[in-house]
Amino acid sequence: MDPDDGVERPTLASVAALAQVSKQTVSNVLNAPHLVSETTLDRVRAVIDEVGYRPLRAAQQMRSHRSQLIGIRIDPVREGLGGIVLDQFLHALTRSAEESGHRMVLFTADDAEGEVEAYDELVAGFAVDAFVLTGTSHGDPRTAWLRRRRLPVASFGRPWDDPAGRSWVDTDGAAGTRAAVEHLVAQGHTRVAFLGWPVGSGTGDDRRAGWVDAMSSAGLPVAGLDAGLPDDPAVAQAAALGLLAARGVTALVCASDSLALGALGAVQELGRRPGADVGVVGFDDSPVAAAIGLSSVAQPVAAAAAACIDLLRAQLDPGPGATADEPVLLAPRLVVRASSERGGPPAVVPPVLATP
Repeated sequence: MDPDDGVERPTLASVAALAQVSKQTVSNVLNAPHLVSETTLDRVRAVIDEVGYRPLRAAQQMRSHRSQLIGIRIDPVREGLGGIVLDQFLHALTRSAEESGHRMVLFTADDAEGEVEAYDELVAGFAVDAFVLTGTSHGDPRTAWLRRRRLPVASFGRPWDDPAGRSWVDTDGAAGTRAAVEHLVAQGHTRVAFLGWPVGSGTGDDRRAGWVDAMSSAGLPVAGLDAGLPDDPAVAQAAALGLLAARGVTALVCASDSLALGALGAVQELGRRPGADVGVVGFDDSPVAAAIGLSSVAQPVAAAAAACIDLLRAQLDPGPGATADEPVLLAPRLVVRASSERGGPPAVVPPVLATP
């Protein structure tokens, strides 16, 4: 509504009257929806949408002593496919934050220590309420710093040094690679290799564990059938060539779509057909995977982002009996395409990886 059109703007009181609830109930719908029944929540939100009510953020901030700001570090632009999942997560996180009445504050840092310094500046200078962490790893100093200062935090990724740690959301990588192996075994493969990252990567080790578990359950060998590599298609192609030529491997499960691209290049170089002769499955279900027919494990990125915001809101406004930092482990989904299906249409190997 235009402030000069002579029409009064909707207020908290007018919304409450139209919805036939108290002003406190409308406030709870806006700021603490977990305190309101689903029926009332739907009715009040319908009125809010109908009249176009928008609360005054400045007044909300004065009452709550909060800025409604959530900080997150953005990583440098990466070559290849490595940053696609985090880009998708950041977009979904921003949407979920806005839907809950918060705004994201983006900042950069060269490393974890620099990130901690940025936290200090953002809390002191901008009164940022909470932080979301990504890229968790062993020896991560960020969570401890935030905990010591009792700042709300949620991480996309597990605290690998503390298996009992809380306030995190993650994808069950082991379940994803387990599903990939089971799919390949069902296609008749008995020599399934794993292309992963060097030992010590929490996420990589988790995905490898699913491969080991599924192979062991199927009574299949794992010795000598895996490689720890940088996330580089060219390096992966060389490693896959060795496994295919020397180890009799007929299928490869990969810790990322980047590694899977290298595996497809190796299959092509040996004159074999992806899917029909050699099965290949990636991880992350990138747009490239969809474009070339690469089977891949999809992460529920939007659900992870929403869960992170829910964790932060529970810490900022804990309700009675609420577990404000309960961890969330989400199930991934295997997307089957031509690269792992025998008898289906061939996968398309990108020209950059194909042998002249």
